[in-house]
Amino acid sequence: MLLCLPTSVTEAQECLAEGAVPIGGATLVWATWQRDGFPGLAMSLREVPEANVLGRETVGGAVLLHRIDAQQPDVLRLAAATIGTGAVRRTATVGGNLVGSTLRCLLPAALVLDARATVLETDGIREADLAEVVAKRPVLLSLRWRAPIASAYRKLPGEAGGPPPLVVASALRAGDGADRRLRVAVRDGYDVLSGDTAADTDAEEALDALRGTALGDLPAVAWQVVRPQVTGLLHGNADDRAGPGAPQR
Repeated sequence: MLLCLPTSVTEAQECLAEGAVPIGGATLVWATWQRDGFPGLAMSLREVPEANVLGRETVGGAVLLHRIDAQQPDVLRLAAATIGTGAVRRTATVGGNLVGSTLRCLLPAALVLDARATVLETDGIREADLAEVVAKRPVLLSLRWRAPIASAYRKLPGEAGGPPPLVVASALRAGDGADRRLRVAVRDGYDVLSGDTAADTDAEEALDALRGTALGDLPAVAWQVVRPQVTGLLHGNADDRAGPGAPQR
C-alpha cells in the first residue's frame, strides 16, 4: 500500500482523483484491511493546513482527538475525552470518528453546535450539513460553528461487548435577536436523535417542548439524563461531566 501525504488541498484533490482511500487516524480501518486486504493507495490529511485548524469555532478533520482542549466548547471537549483510551485519542482523528465510525461519538456534540462541514471532493471544496456527512461519508476537511453560550455532555457507562453507551449532548445558543435556542442530541444505541426549542422559558416548558420533537421517542432512561442537563443549562450550571457523579463547574 502506498500512502499519499498531500500538503495542500490541491494535492489532496489529486490524490482523490487517483483513487486514494482516506484513512483518518487508521484506528478503525487497519483491522479491516488486515482481514480483507489493503488498498493500493491511501491518503492522510495530516499535512494539509486546512484539515488541522483548531480554534474556538472550528476544528479540522485531521485534528487528533487528544488535541481538543478548553478553547473548544465543553460539549466537544468532553465528547472527545471519552473516546477510547489515551493511546486511541493520540491517533484517532475528528474526521475518522465522524465519517469512518459507526459509533460517531462526536456527532451529538457537533449536532448541538449546529456545526457545518467543509468537505473535499476531486473538483474542489464545498460546504455540507451533518446529515450529508453521515449519509455520504465524504472527506471531511473541517467543521465550524458559532460558539455557544454554554454546553454540556454526558456519556453513561457501557458494558464491554454491549450496545453503545447512551450519550446526551446539549447547547444553549444565541438565536435571532435576543432569542436563545436550546438544542439536545442523544445517541441511543446506534441512532442519534436531536431536537431544539426556545430557551427563554423555564426548564419544564423547555422539556415539554423537546418531547414534541424527535426526542419524544427516547426511553425513560435517556430522559433521566436529559432533564438535569437541560435544567443545568437553563439555570446557568452549564458543564455536565462525561460520567456519573462527576463535579459540576
